[in-house]
Amino acid sequence: MSLYLETEGIADLPFDAMDTARLVVDAALDYIKCPYEAEVNLLLTNDAEIREMNRQYRNIDRATDVLSFPMLEYETPGQFQAFEDMPDCFDPESGELLLGDIVLSMDRVAAQAEEFGHSLKREYSFLIAHSMLHLFGFDHMEDEERLEMEQKQREIMEKIQIMR
Repeated sequence: MSLYLETEGIADLPFDAMDTARLVVDAALDYIKCPYEAEVNLLLTNDAEIREMNRQYRNIDRATDVLSFPMLEYETPGQFQAFEDMPDCFDPESGELLLGDIVLSMDRVAAQAEEFGHSLKREYSFLIAHSMLHLFGFDHMEDEERLEMEQKQREIMEKIQIMR
């Protein structure tokens, strides 16, 4: 698995951002039983930058905690068989499945950790787990989808033992 981490003006965190992100991404890939090595890009930014991205890509002019930019379109969320015969879905050099990009607002991560009464590391991990599910094709627009995603998020967080 390749994880590329970029930070935009983010102060030091009380945990290793790369190690924690790798733990969550690996756990999500294992949980969903992805049959391929995969590539994920993670950008840590602030409210101003994520607000601009949210406005540009979603026409929503406000900051948000996380944005997910999947590279793949799934027939069924979490099912990878359709990509076997689609070489454009794989990095030509590494052979890894190109899952997509995650953008986190560390301002929102900090605010939500405080609001929900848990650690910065827990909120950071949770939002990466949430976003990974989006990169696997899951969504939460309908109640049934939301409940399914919440269950999967819980199970990924239990797997890495980062609890509330």
